[in-house]
Amino acid sequence: MSFLGKLFGKKEKEILDQGLEKTKQGFLERISKAIIGKTSVDEEVLDQLEEALIGADVGVDTTLALIEKIQERVKKDKYVSTADLNKILHEEIVSLLVDVPSQLLGFTPPSEIKPFVILVVGVNGVGKTTTIGKLAHHYKEAGNEVILGAADTFRAAAVDQLTIWSERVGVPIVKQNMGSDPSAVAFDTIQSAIAKNASVVIIDTAGRLHNKVHLMDELNKIKRVIQKQLPDAPHEVLLVLDGSTGQNALEQAKQFMAVTQVTALAITKLDGTAKGGVVLAIAHQCKIPVKYIGVGEQIKDLLLFDKDEFVDSLFSLNKV
Repeated sequence: MSFLGKLFGKKEKEILDQGLEKTKQGFLERISKAIIGKTSVDEEVLDQLEEALIGADVGVDTTLALIEKIQERVKKDKYVSTADLNKILHEEIVSLLVDVPSQLLGFTPPSEIKPFVILVVGVNGVGKTTTIGKLAHHYKEAGNEVILGAADTFRAAAVDQLTIWSERVGVPIVKQNMGSDPSAVAFDTIQSAIAKNASVVIIDTAGRLHNKVHLMDELNKIKRVIQKQLPDAPHEVLLVLDGSTGQNALEQAKQFMAVTQVTALAITKLDGTAKGGVVLAIAHQCKIPVKYIGVGEQIKDLLLFDKDEFVDSLFSLNKV
């Protein structure tokens, strides 16, 4: 169990198990078919397992890395039964996932950083605004003073939605009229946070990948104006991805990483899809820690990502 286990209780585990049910069923069903009737892990089993993992949206590169690891284990141990395969696969998947830095675990920012500034990026429709609202709730519940910044000024709906979340959670929001300069909103948000001695600032941004140069310029401008007041900010650049889009989410991650320095990931909408295996592909290929996963519509359905608990849920045969 990781350090995060201290923050991951029985209730969170139940939410995770329920939220991953569709993914889990598809994942385990494919693996079961790959090994049914077999007594040992041979080349045929590995070929079928490879097909099963790719079918579960784990992705080609991540699947091949896992198969290579399993082949090494089989070669080393001489004889591996199919009964051992789930255990080996479980261990190797966990080993592929990147850990969140210990000082950034949970919803308590490092004591030496105030305010802790989170810049949230992601394309429209991935659940970015909802994720920000849920993050604000969790940080407030942990005893932090939170301020939101509505810097996605190109969509009136984005500002309106974030305003609704600020009212629902009970935290202040800094916003301007639609079409305003996003960096001006970011500047005002930081200024307000400093004046109010706030602990956490969460700033929404526009996500328009069809114009990468514009997006890169915009994000860099936002960072520059933030750094005029807080030279070491933003302290986290959180990329929100829609897990239900499978490999498209991985492609989005790669595109955003090309235009800005992403430090953490939030993967949403895992409760409505059987494509949750993409979490493994994204975490492995991007080498960026998954910090949050969304497994439902309720305000508490944004969970801290614990790689041990996540993989454990995938392999919980008795819950399928």
